[in-house]
Amino acid sequence: MTGILTVLARATAFILIIVTGYALKKKGFFHPDDFYLFSKVVIRITLPCAIISNFSRISMDNSLLFMCVLGLAANLIMVLVGYVTNLRGPRQQKAFDMINLSGYNIGNFTLPFVQSFLGPVGFAATSLFDAGNAVMCTGATFTIASIVAGTGDRPSVKNVVKSLFSSLPFDAYLIMTMLAVFRIRLPEMVVSYAETVGNANAFLALLMIGIGFEIRMEKEKLARILRILFVRYGMGVVLALAAYHFLPYALEVRQALALIALGPISSVAPAFTGKVKGDVEMASAVNSLSIVMSILMITGALMIVL
Repeated sequence: MTGILTVLARATAFILIIVTGYALKKKGFFHPDDFYLFSKVVIRITLPCAIISNFSRISMDNSLLFMCVLGLAANLIMVLVGYVTNLRGPRQQKAFDMINLSGYNIGNFTLPFVQSFLGPVGFAATSLFDAGNAVMCTGATFTIASIVAGTGDRPSVKNVVKSLFSSLPFDAYLIMTMLAVFRIRLPEMVVSYAETVGNANAFLALLMIGIGFEIRMEKEKLARILRILFVRYGMGVVLALAAYHFLPYALEVRQALALIALGPISSVAPAFTGKVKGDVEMASAVNSLSIVMSILMITGALMIVL
């Protein structure tokens, strides 16, 4: 009972941080454009530092490198689900679902939960999964969807690779994974600095989500939005159960994978929806509602697996 109350207390604190960001935006303390400033701070400063700090505290088990493959595979499964569930639908609808059913918002959402509830090994597993996830989210999924939509707006392999390596979190994943594999430790002063800055990541990432949270949608689109969320989280539960019960990893790694599977849709999905000439407003509504769903699902999962 004490464990459940602890999970609820922390999860409630996370929710209140998101609500605080949203409420302060509505009161005019923050402006919608402040989201992009917070995003820069999180993505370029606090998240890379959190990655450095947590990777510096583990002895890397090389079997964890398979998390990158799982990150790719989970995305490909959801892209396929988006296509198959719209076999008789128009090409634009197929492309929309392929983009908005796949991808995981790990750095800004799931990692703060993992950082708070699990240890460094869980954090490392989540980070490695996100490396594979990033390959899909930064261009590969869009490439597949644009082919299906027939837009002809397809990024080159060069642009996808450039996008990946221009992402500081991805660079931090790559560098820290290599250092961990070869048992190379960073100077204590660097680790101490990274730990201090990285401790702010959870708060700033959740506050940022609150500032960016907005739902605008037409009522006639509600049924399709609910269908997308039902498919996404139905598959999320299946993947979470499969990862938790059947993968041959330590408990903490399986717990992390279960949380990832229940995480929200990638935050870049609305932008890529626009590039394939899809409904950006509906994609934004799906994205925001997925945050609400993930808060509920991950909180429930934590009470079960911890």
